[in-house]
Formats: sequence, structure tokens, C-alpha cells
Amino acid sequence: MKKILDSISAKTVSRLLVICTILLAVIGAAGFYFSSQVINPVPYGYEKTWKTEIDTGKIRQAQWNSWEKEELYIESPHGYKLHGFYFPLKNSKKTVIIVHGHNYSGYGSAKYIPIFRKRGYNTVIFDNRANKKSGGKHMTFGYYEKDDLKAWIDWVHKKTGTDTIIGLHGESMGAAISLLTAAEDKRIAFIVSDCAFSDLSKMLRFRMKTDFGLPAFPLYHAASFMSKIRGAMYFSEVSPIKIIAQVEIPVFFVHGKDDDFTPPEMTEKLFEAKTKGIKKLYLAPKAKHAMSFWKNQKEYDRLVGEFLASF
Repeated sequence: MKKILDSISAKTVSRLLVICTILLAVIGAAGFYFSSQVINPVPYGYEKTWKTEIDTGKIRQAQWNSWEKEELYIESPHGYKLHGFYFPLKNSKKTVIIVHGHNYSGYGSAKYIPIFRKRGYNTVIFDNRANKKSGGKHMTFGYYEKDDLKAWIDWVHKKTGTDTIIGLHGESMGAAISLLTAAEDKRIAFIVSDCAFSDLSKMLRFRMKTDFGLPAFPLYHAASFMSKIRGAMYFSEVSPIKIIAQVEIPVFFVHGKDDDFTPPEMTEKLFEAKTKGIKKLYLAPKAKHAMSFWKNQKEYDRLVGEFLASF
């Protein structure tokens, strides 16, 4: 009898080990897949972003061609090139750097340029890392991008002098990058934060449920772990809400009321959590994700102007 029980026990343990191994392999593969959706999504395409912006009227080619501009590449502190454009105004000592959203290019920032040019600002638009013209292996939602943004600030200072006023305008992921950078770099004078996420973990859990109908456990945790070991970040390491109290400069928080991709409540929580310095909040009517300006152009322009005149 003992030999039979020992035999059954050994077989049971062996089967459990096989089952556990298969489960771990499946979870690991799913984690790799979902991490890729975050840090290496199928690229939208550099040329396609230009065509999209032209076709939708967000870039007016005649206006683009009329602006004095300098196309340039600078060095990231992480060892790759960053591509961008600089649009100078004569004798201006004010510059705004516009930061685009996830899986797009700097062309998505061009629609905001006139808002700042009319108020005397030089402008910089650029391509975040892991873009066709900018290097870097993974998109990290601010974990590494904030260091690249500091490099652009360095470049502006070298170009126009350390007495230059530098502000940031960020859209979506670009807004999160801007907030994360401002917590560390005191050279930034102000931020327009348009449809930022407050916490990447919460954002991805929300998207996992909305897009795939899946619970966070265990795939979110597996994806976060795979992201880190692939050279990116744990998702929990990117959280504007955790650092917003350190941001003392003026911030204009913007979010579309009808945004069903990044809930507007995320920006409202960021607004509430900023306890120092000037802050303003605009919930844009009839606007989905990253459409606050496009659906409310005159009001958006006016409110940004009032914000810039308030400090």
C-alpha cells in the first residue's frame, strides 16, 4: 500500500509540475505580448503622421512652409539621436517645447505652434524615442523620455541663452512626460498639460479591462515584469500623480470631457493633487482624447493666452 501511495504521490507532483510549467509559459508569453503593446506598439509611421495632419487640416502646408525653421538632431543622454524642428522668432527670449503623444510623431505637435508664436514664443517640436527618426528601443511613457526632454532644454539654453523662459506643452503621453520632467528640472517656467494620465498602472489596468475585457491579475503583472527585463520600466514606475506635489510652477490642466481613452478624472485628480503654485483647469466640451484644441480652437487659444498672462 505504501508503495502505491508513493507512486500516486510522485505522479501527482509530476503532473502538477507540468501544469505549473505550462501555466508559467502561457502567462510569460501573454506578458511579453501585452508588454509589447505598451512599449513597442505597431508604429503609426512617420510619413503617415505627416499625411494625417495635412489631410485633417491640422497642419496647413503653406503656413508650415512660411515659417523659418531648423531641422536638427541632438544627442540623448541614453546614447541615441533625437530628431526635431526649431521655429525661431527674431530676438525672442521665450521658447515653448511641445511634446507629442504615444506612438505618434512631432508633426502632431504642429497644430499648437500658432498659439505660442502669436504670443512671441520660439517653438520646438520633436519626435520622442522609439520613433522612426529618433532612436531608443522602447517607449517608456516618461521613464526615459524625461531625460530626453531635459536634453532639449539644454539645447534651447545653448541656442538662446540661459535667461530664456522655457515652457512645455504636452499632449497625452507628452503631458505626462512634461509633468515628470518638471518635478526634476527647475528650469521649466510653466506647463500646459493636455489629457495626461495620472498613473500608468491605473491607465493600463483601465485599458486592459476596456480593450480586452480582462482582469489585471495576472497579465498586467506579467507584462510589467516583462517590460522591465526587456530594458524598459515597471509600469508602476511612471506616475505623475506621485510627483505632482513637487511641481510648483504654473500648470494649465486640460482634458476633453468626452475622453473615453484616458478618463478626464485623471486630470481632475492631478489638478487636485497640485498643492503649490498657480493652477488652472479646463474640461473641454465635446472633445474626445487629444481633441480639446481641435474641437474648441478659439476658446483653447484664449484660455492658453490668459494662462500665460497670469504669471
